[in-house]
Amino acid sequence: MSSRIRQDAIVRSLRRNGTTTINALADEVGTSRRTILRDLSALRGEGYVIHSDVGRGGGLQLDPRSMQTTAKLSVPEVFALLISVAAMRAAGNLPFSELADAGLAKIEKSLPPEKIKNLRAFLECLHIGQLSPLQDLSNMGQMDRDLLPTFEAAFLQRVFLRFAYRDGKGRETTREVEPQAMLILPPLWYLVGWDPAREDFRHFRMDRISAPEVVPDKSFRRRHVPFEDDVCPYSELQVGVGIN
Repeated sequence: MSSRIRQDAIVRSLRRNGTTTINALADEVGTSRRTILRDLSALRGEGYVIHSDVGRGGGLQLDPRSMQTTAKLSVPEVFALLISVAAMRAAGNLPFSELADAGLAKIEKSLPPEKIKNLRAFLECLHIGQLSPLQDLSNMGQMDRDLLPTFEAAFLQRVFLRFAYRDGKGRETTREVEPQAMLILPPLWYLVGWDPAREDFRHFRMDRISAPEVVPDKSFRRRHVPFEDDVCPYSELQVGVGIN
């Protein structure tokens, strides 16, 4: 569990329980007392007011008026929010869309200039379309939680992305591609990569990707991704169209 996810879990626990202890938090998030103490120090540095009762139990309480003084969202976190809202809208399943857009606009305004630049680069690589009703979704799995931040690092640094991939027949291979774009055909998400071995674009279902990692010593140039072409074939047409 990353420090950001762990600290978010600590804040949720403090808000939910009112008062808790360091030991209870350590048990809840599966870490040590020392790590909890470091996380509490980091949260206080972000603007959270967390009271500590002196005593053996180390009682903790979050001030109900406490809030972060600065935005700490990363580019992948904001990007995940944006594309989730966009995907729900494309699927026709986004109630209160005006409120969602207003909230996202406030988040974007709070980002520093360098993050805005990275976010715009991310959004330029994104395409959202409609999935064919003939697509078989019976074997759809969960996406690796490390995929989006790893994609961010590889995409923005323009270095190759390596990952394990399981195709539609269950065969597993290791792939190295240039991460050029993302394609969302709700509920399926695809990584669009240029495969040097095939000299062509390939669309990899993100729920079939595991163990993603950047390859820092292999760089690439940004390519034009032909989203204006047919990018949403279904399973019976997968041979020869670059869908994995």
